[in-house]
Amino acid sequence: MPRSNRPRGSGRSAEEDDDLTRLLTGWRRTEVRRGGSWNVQPIGETQATKEYACPGCGKAIEPGVAHVVTWRADGVLGDARDLADRRHWHSACWRLS
Repeated sequence: MPRSNRPRGSGRSAEEDDDLTRLLTGWRRTEVRRGGSWNVQPIGETQATKEYACPGCGKAIEPGVAHVVTWRADGVLGDARDLADRRHWHSACWRLS
């Protein structure tokens, strides 16, 4: 049987895998606002499948509308509590907060 010269494995480098993970997580970032550090996760139109109330303006974020989800990055009650207290904001409302 002839030998195959094709590389084995996924053919992706660790750097490409990191880029893929970043794409799948939506480019989460950390911002300092309102006296604290916040995780900010963008949600695209196709990922937005539920309705939420924006804490910035009090209006609904309809399904299919891109927005951001935020939660404390420096909370003292632990990561699980911070994640449970996350909030969905209109992107513009978050920028103005």
